[in-house]
Formats: sequence, structure tokens, C-alpha cells
Amino acid sequence: MVEATVVAAFSLVSPLSTPQLSNFRASSPLFSLHYPSSSAPRLLIRSNNTFNNPCHVNFPFPSRFLMSTHDSFARSSISSSSSSSSSTNSDDVYSSTMDDDDDDDDVGVVLDKFDDPSPPDLPDRWDVLGLGQAMVDFSGIVNDDFLMRLGLEKGTRKVVNHKERGRVLQAMDGCSYKAAAGGSLSNTLVALARLGVHPIEGPALNVAMAGSIGSDPLGGFYRTKLRRANVNFLSPPVKDGTTGTVIVLTTSDAQRTMLAYQGTSSCINYDSSMESIISKTNILVVEGYLFEFPDTIKTIKKICQVARDSGALVAVTASDVTCIETHYDDFWEIMENYADIVFANSDEARAFCHFSSEESPVSSTQYLSHFVPLVSVTDGPRGSYIGVKGEALYIPPSPCVPVDTCGAGDAYASGILYGLLRGASDLKGMGTLAARVAAVVVGQQGTRLRVQDAARLAESFEFTVENSSLQADVGSDISSL
Repeated sequence: MVEATVVAAFSLVSPLSTPQLSNFRASSPLFSLHYPSSSAPRLLIRSNNTFNNPCHVNFPFPSRFLMSTHDSFARSSISSSSSSSSSTNSDDVYSSTMDDDDDDDDVGVVLDKFDDPSPPDLPDRWDVLGLGQAMVDFSGIVNDDFLMRLGLEKGTRKVVNHKERGRVLQAMDGCSYKAAAGGSLSNTLVALARLGVHPIEGPALNVAMAGSIGSDPLGGFYRTKLRRANVNFLSPPVKDGTTGTVIVLTTSDAQRTMLAYQGTSSCINYDSSMESIISKTNILVVEGYLFEFPDTIKTIKKICQVARDSGALVAVTASDVTCIETHYDDFWEIMENYADIVFANSDEARAFCHFSSEESPVSSTQYLSHFVPLVSVTDGPRGSYIGVKGEALYIPPSPCVPVDTCGAGDAYASGILYGLLRGASDLKGMGTLAARVAAVVVGQQGTRLRVQDAARLAESFEFTVENSSLQADVGSDISSL
């Protein structure tokens, strides 16, 4: 039997100050994250090269909808009567019956001006800041004839221009569809914020996102939707910019055809304001889809360096196998030099390692964990793995009746982050929580963890937080690797 000891040492009620990080890539085998002596201690990972001896791991803690007139969308109402409405640009005229994907909002209508209230007071520090693509998702059910009329190949993902997007949306006139502040990263952040708003002790988690939205009403929709889910979108809108969108067309055989319009989402602006935000962040999460854009990669490196200098942990989401294969060197430069946490599924993990499809996720988890302190690899209904120092800990799947697997990995990542921030007493417990969160999302229609489910999961999450001493180890019996 292999044993590991996890020490959780963080005061949830003490003021946060900038942590200091000593990376395990240095000559010392110590990976630590701690506060100066004047404040509560933070994370520390002490480990031997394998799990043959005890491993000490300490983790850090500290409506309404509208179409854009700027984007040449025609205003429309919920009723189909809007099909006769006019617009300054006919290629984007459409109307539809639209539902909101969130459980905390009413069905929306299209307005001339988005009702975006004054921003709330912002906290002094952010527990998690996500850096990713900000895109509004339109999800609708269509038949095969619809795809054939538009010349779309079923089950594919295609990047479209402004005119093509307008043509598809116009064709959806009268259809029922949902709109959401979408994206893989936003799914994770919303789930984390909903888990974190129900703390057993201490304050709620402060969760934020940075990216790029346009000055159009779609940008206002995105910002406000996240805010209602307790995620603050901190980046200012790009003047005269257009917010990116993803149209997801699902047929009766459950195949998804995706049309992505990047808009301004491919650009990440780095300025003194962004630098200030990052310097006040405990965990920075970088979405892998951003690696698709060469100029954005340069910005990611700058941001990760600021995060490292400020003592924040840096997490990277793999996002997509094709993206990894295309930008392999860029991913590895970030992972080797900056990343403390990597989230991937088994295919993505193999792509990082250049392993064949026959290789088990155990091998890729072990390999990656030689380079990155904490590795999280999901393997669908077969379970998941957490890698530390060249070893992989198996996490069994949480039982559920699968309804929709989309968003499972995003939910799992939120569970890992929540466990880190709340002081999970051991790796097994943290992974088990992540698996439970993922199972809840898989057992529902839609990618977002619902408010009531988040409350139930948070209440049932058992953990131990030691506020006074780094030496108060909590033993954990880790199953055979």
C-alpha cells in the first residue's frame, strides 16, 4: 500500500497577501507556495521522486438577450413576428424563439440596449482568474435537411466569417435555441464560483475571467451572464469590436455541428490594468484554445511571467488535440517554464507526450508529472488520474446515468480547483470531489453545474483545513498505483 500525506495549511479568514512560490523545477525537491511570515501560510508540495516513500503535498488557498447592432445583427423579439423586421445589414437578419441556458435567469428577449448594471465592488484578491476566449454560444436542435440546405457537413467544426454566421442565424429564424456565455473555461469558472459561494467556513471564492469582448450588446450579455453566476469579467470591451460566437447545431443522432466566429475573442490585450489584476491572483487558468493565435501566445507568456513573479499558480487547460498538435512547442514552452497544473483528457495527454493511442492514460499522466507539479487527466467513464512527481493516482468514476457528456472535463477541473482552494485533505478526496462534480454535469442536459447541485456538492465535501501549522499532517491511504 502506498501512502501519501497532504498538509492543508491556509487561513480562510485571514487577509490574503501576495504568495511566494518556490518551484520544484529548482535544484531543491521542494515545491512550495507560502505567505510571508506576517500572514497565513499557503501551499507546499514536498515529495520524493516516487510514491515509494511518504509524499507531503500542501496546496495553495488563499434575462435578457440581444443581438448586436454594431455587429450588424437585426433586433428581434421572442415572437416569430420579428422575421419581418429591418436591419442595417440584411445578411444578419434573423429572429427566433430563444431560451436562456442558465437556471437562474428568465427567458430573454432582444433589446436595443443591454441592461448592464454598475459593476460591483471588486475584491482585493482573486482566488482564480481565467484567461480565455469569450464567446456567446447559440445552441439549437436542427434536422439533417437544415444542414444540407446550408451545405454544412454534420459533426464538423468550422470557422466562419461574419457573413456566413449571419446566413446561418437567419436560417434559424423561428427555431428554438439557447444562448449562453459559453466556452470551456467559462464552464469551469461558473461551476467553481457556484461551489465556492457555499463555503463550509470562510468567505466565498472570488472568481474572475479576462478575455476579449466587443463593445456590442453581445459583449454586454456575456459580461452580465457571468456576473450573475458570480464570475466577474474584468476586461474592458474592445471599441467597435464584435463579440465572438459559436453556433452549435445538434441533430437527432446527437451529433454536433459547430460554427465558430472568432470576432475579437482571438485577441488578449495586455496592459498595466491586466498586470495589476494578475498580481492579485492566487491561481491563473489559461485556456488552451488561445494557443491557436500566434499574437495571443506572446501575450500568454507575458501574463504567465507576471503570475510567476507574483507567486500565483499557473494552470493550463489542454482544450483540443488538434490545437496541441499544431502548437506543440508553444504548449510545452508554457508548461515547462510556467505551469503548475495541467488539465487534459486522455487523448490530449497522449498528444502532449507523443504517445500512441494504445498507451494507457497512466503512462501519460506519469510522464507529464515529471514536468508539471500537478497533472489532472480524465478518461471518460473509466475514471481519471492525478499525477504528482512521476506517479499517477487513480480516481474511480462517480456513478451516474449519462445524458450529455459535453462539459464533463470542464466540471472536473472545477472540482480540482475547488479542492485546492478549500484545502482538500488528500489527493484522493480532491479527485473524488472532481469526479462527483463531473458526474452531476454528465447526468443533465447542458454544460453548466446548476446552483442547487453546487450547493449540495459543497455541503457534502469533507475536508480538513489547518490554520495554524504546516506540520499538522493529515494521513491519507492512497490506493495502489
